[in-house]
Amino acid sequence: MSKKNIITFICMFLFGAFIFWYFIRDIEINILVKDFFTINWWWILVAVICMALYLGLEAIITKMIVDTQSKHFTFKDALRVPLVEQLFNGITPFSSGGQPGQLYVLVQTGVDAGKASSALLMKFIIFQGMIVINFLLSLIIGFHYIEEKLHYLAIFVVFGFIIHLFVIALLILIMYWYSFTKKMIDTIIKPLHFFVSNERFNKIKNLIDDKVDTFHQESIKIAKQWKLMFKIILVTFFQLAFYYLIPYFIMLSLGFNKVNIIVVVSLHVLIFMIISLFPIPGGAGGAEYSFEALFKSYITNSTKLVLALMIWRLLTYYLGMILGAIALFIKPDKVSKNIDNK
Repeated sequence: MSKKNIITFICMFLFGAFIFWYFIRDIEINILVKDFFTINWWWILVAVICMALYLGLEAIITKMIVDTQSKHFTFKDALRVPLVEQLFNGITPFSSGGQPGQLYVLVQTGVDAGKASSALLMKFIIFQGMIVINFLLSLIIGFHYIEEKLHYLAIFVVFGFIIHLFVIALLILIMYWYSFTKKMIDTIIKPLHFFVSNERFNKIKNLIDDKVDTFHQESIKIAKQWKLMFKIILVTFFQLAFYYLIPYFIMLSLGFNKVNIIVVVSLHVLIFMIISLFPIPGGAGGAEYSFEALFKSYITNSTKLVLALMIWRLLTYYLGMILGAIALFIKPDKVSKNIDNK
């Protein structure tokens, strides 16, 4: 990590500590400690397993795609990809650093940058597509609750959905509208001609064209493998399902045994959509506020609500950042030469 990233990493933990303090400032510490020791840690373990499965299944998806392009891509390196993604998602605004972080890890292993980009793009499109589908289902179940009690959050939810839908449409256009992509890139780099020599400009242009060609060709190859696509969609469904279940098991650990699992999952889907709109890395502040606002009607004890919020945030945000920082410094294996798809 660069010095700037390290500083941001530390700042996000300090900012998180401040947010936690803000939520517990009016709560008596002795009551908080008492409720902490009443937690059923077996349910917390289940929540931890859900987060582990969320990351592990994404590693499986990464390996499934890269295996179509390269030999001997190990599961260890596949697991580094979602962990490093968690780290850079957590320290960059709008999670913008996640994709470059994953690309860096794949290139480290010897995977061609163009092929790695196409693999990540395919994974990202499917992931975003499943988020949109889950959102539509959750909208039917939980949106009326937000609209009735929290009008302002309803606006954020709809806006978040529009952004996710726009991103998917844009990526698909880039993948399949080859001529448009080439013209767009030529237009973007054209001003560079005024600052470098013709020889240097042509060298840069040829390099970019080569990467775009590889990116387009590999994306088409992967997209044509319908069996692989179906498997990835199926694994992504379960990956997100495990993630969305985390608040439910946290609530069970705090003694709220009569909560409706479908409603809880739906509300978590909506929170996931809201977080993506906050420009602060990790949606810090907005994530915690959304969780408290949506779940306070179900977790009626204010102390336990704060505990649920803190445990949820530690599992879904800070744990991934810590594991990602560790994964970043693990020495990668090297893949064999790239292989052609059948």
